[in-house]
Amino acid sequence: MKYSIDAKDKKLGRVASQAAAQLMGKNSTSFAKNVVAEGQVEILNASRTDITANKKLKDVYVTYTGHRGGLNSESLGDLINRRGITEVMRRAVYRMLPDNKLRDLRMKNLIIKE
Repeated sequence: MKYSIDAKDKKLGRVASQAAAQLMGKNSTSFAKNVVAEGQVEILNASRTDITANKKLKDVYVTYTGHRGGLNSESLGDLINRRGITEVMRRAVYRMLPDNKLRDLRMKNLIIKE
């Protein structure tokens, strides 16, 4: 089963939370926390997502390599310019899923189209 979400003129967080709920299978009658839900989630028109200019400047993604001096930060606008809106959407959905062994398996069912 394939679910599609149209991201045109919608906020990034709203689309990501809908996709995360679908990936977890919360809409299914046979929902179980320990099982990866069947079906794929397709996000359409990702490039037309409503992201304000202020959000592009002030939202910061922070990563840490684990080494001394390895703290890296990047604004949302810079990440969009470097990797594209699909990477931003993928990270938003990834961080809304529970942090367990099933997260990577659930992310394989996510398809993002610009």
